[in-house]
Amino acid sequence: MSLLDGLTRVVVAHAHPDDETLSTGALLAELARRDVEVHVVTVTRGERGGLVEGIPAPEPGTDAYAAHREQELADALVVLGVHHHAFLGAPPALARGRRPRLYRDSGMRWVTPALAGPAADADAHSLTAATVEEAAADLAAYLLEVQPDTLITYDADGGYGHPDHVRVHEVAVAAARATGIPLLVLAGATADTLADPGEDWEWHDWAEHRPAVAAALAHHASQLTVDGTDVVHVGGQREPIRTRIGLRRG
Repeated sequence: MSLLDGLTRVVVAHAHPDDETLSTGALLAELARRDVEVHVVTVTRGERGGLVEGIPAPEPGTDAYAAHREQELADALVVLGVHHHAFLGAPPALARGRRPRLYRDSGMRWVTPALAGPAADADAHSLTAATVEEAAADLAAYLLEVQPDTLITYDADGGYGHPDHVRVHEVAVAAARATGIPLLVLAGATADTLADPGEDWEWHDWAEHRPAVAAALAHHASQLTVDGTDVVHVGGQREPIRTRIGLRRG
């Protein structure tokens, strides 16, 4: 029996706009095809993301740039068939009695061509400056509101080490424990290349959703360029559009 069998409502937690499509676009499209009610929670607006050369967009780091990335995300979700979205820290993804807050993009630096690490200048309003407990309370409020069958997010290394991704994993683990909602985690790059089929990972390849994922990725033009079946990131890294996705219980 697959981990996805019998699901009717799912929450998928991501760190920045574009992560939902890069990491789980094929999964979201497949869940939508199965008539699963999909909710995406995005934690930050990706304020510190770069900007692809030649793309008309506001200056990175500004409120206008954050709004631009919000719109890119909204457009991508429509293509993937996702009709429910929230930003963490805004109702209903906000713990009772708290004022709304923005969890800001913490930034990152490349440690190797494929591994990210913390930036040296994350500000006091960044996700990584917030406590796990604070962010988890906001996510738990959303889970209790939505009552999903499961919560899905990154594995412990955040897929590729980005500090915001790692923190989202920690927040999701805490929120799942607080609410009793089952957790599934996504295989990162290391698991994709090294996992033995006999281990806990359950692998799916939804190549039939590649056109939809490519179309959704094209809406994130500030961050990446779609080139055939590849995606080229703002930093120049090239990788195939992901349709092979691994899941296991968290």
